[in-house]
Amino acid sequence: MIKRFHALYVGQIELDNIGLQGTPANHRRYPNERLSQVFWTARDVAREMDELGYYAFWTAEHHFQREGYECLPNLIQLGLWLATQTRRLKFGCAFNILPMWHPIRLAEDYAMADIVTDGRVIMGVGRGYHTREVETFGAPLLDAEANRELFEEQLQLLLKCFNEEAFHHKGKYYECPPSVPYRGYQLEEITVVPRPKHLPVEIWMPIASGRTIDMMAKYGLKAMVTLNGEKILDDVVGAFHAACIRHGRPSQLGQDMIWGAGVYLADTREVAIRRLEPSHDERYKWFAPFGFVRYADEQGRTWGTPGAPARVPSLRDGVEQKAWFCGPPSQVIEGIKSIEAKYPGLEDFMIHWAEGLPPEEFKEQLRWFAKDVIPAFNRG
Repeated sequence: MIKRFHALYVGQIELDNIGLQGTPANHRRYPNERLSQVFWTARDVAREMDELGYYAFWTAEHHFQREGYECLPNLIQLGLWLATQTRRLKFGCAFNILPMWHPIRLAEDYAMADIVTDGRVIMGVGRGYHTREVETFGAPLLDAEANRELFEEQLQLLLKCFNEEAFHHKGKYYECPPSVPYRGYQLEEITVVPRPKHLPVEIWMPIASGRTIDMMAKYGLKAMVTLNGEKILDDVVGAFHAACIRHGRPSQLGQDMIWGAGVYLADTREVAIRRLEPSHDERYKWFAPFGFVRYADEQGRTWGTPGAPARVPSLRDGVEQKAWFCGPPSQVIEGIKSIEAKYPGLEDFMIHWAEGLPPEEFKEQLRWFAKDVIPAFNRG
């Protein structure tokens, strides 16, 4: 039963404000002053969500994106600052890309944020998918197996930092601490100082593959799934549920998951689609080539696989697949509840901000959603 409401902002600017609309994404170069406005946008949206009673505001780590799509490089630092600008809202990291971090540095930064905000920063980790980002930081991505192997060892080390008062780690990529002399003795263990206040640390990760699902269940991670078509969402929820059971985690369908979908409210579905289409379709011109169109055809084949559609999806495709809900509040409520009813353990729903939608318009959507949709899920 859905109890908590979230929103996701990946850190995009308004792409059509300075005469670059329609320019191919790889040719866009926005000035630094324009790119840095994402921080003030995040602050304004966070303040709005805080007043409206939302649970958490999630942002995404990305680097080098002069095209204006994803411009927030440090989520823990951002969440710590936003916590000073708000009263209750939590700030989720979707996601700290472990291959671009040293795990101990990340653990220390998170521990500090957890303590000084009293638990208002939510930890999240991911493997990354932009070669321009991950490979530039000296980690593998083109070699998917090496990326997965590195990530798993980093996750092991991160968990030791959080959960063990003192530890030694020796793996393929890290030895922490190294065996070195220190103040008259041979160093054998270290302690992260300070460790987080709230233990065990709640860690979220996006679901990307079957092997990832099993690793998440094994290490006790929670799952985020966003903008999935209904068929693929069913497959993912079922696979995560089965993996949790295999690893001895008590689980209902949808438990320990955040389900995210696109939402746009208007007096009619057609008006909503017409207003949202430009932002949605522009976003997918950028996003679809990364292989993240998680829709299925009538035979259950994922888009982009042999025999299934290979084109860039339209907003109408997303509405048909129940990845997007557009229309008056009554229809949006009905759509969300149709998914909720299948997953008795589901407690978290996240609104995905369509990249390119102006901040003022998104804040108005948040206000309308809080007023006319959320009360339908407050069941006393």
